[in-house]
Amino acid sequence: MAHSYSHLFGLPTTGLRFFTVYGPWGRPDMALFLFARAMLAGEPIKLFNRGNHVRDFTYVDDIVEGVVRVSDQPAKPDPHWSGNDPKPATSLAPWRIYNIGNADPVSLLDYVAALEDALGVRAKRELLPKQPGDLAATFASSAALESATGYHPRTTVRDGIQQFAEWYLAYQNAQPPR
Repeated sequence: MAHSYSHLFGLPTTGLRFFTVYGPWGRPDMALFLFARAMLAGEPIKLFNRGNHVRDFTYVDDIVEGVVRVSDQPAKPDPHWSGNDPKPATSLAPWRIYNIGNADPVSLLDYVAALEDALGVRAKRELLPKQPGDLAATFASSAALESATGYHPRTTVRDGIQQFAEWYLAYQNAQPPR
């Protein structure tokens, strides 16, 4: 629909695909929140596919940086676009689509280990089979966004989880178990 408006009315539109966003003030139904709450309560965390997932975890501050950079550069028509060899991320209309991700896939088990270190508590793991429809690995190529805007995420998963844990403990007024 955005592409149609761009094509019909010359309205610049840019689509953004976020990859596994985490950090403070996130949705409480997301894995990091569920894991932190369970770990601090001494309850097990559920790891589907026995924890053998790989994701492109992207810290919220890096997402915001990408959004700001894109908003400063409205989409323009791609003069090299051709219907004979169409590129799905560009068009003759002023339209673009970009991935915003860390471009550095991390295993779910490493993600959990970083949270364990940040909270100072070991997770009780409930290893479950893969759920129908789950992909074993997802990750972003942010090369087009980097080329267009200079965007490159700066927050490592360990640093981002540490920042999340500090915020979470203060926000929840929680203490790690001793």
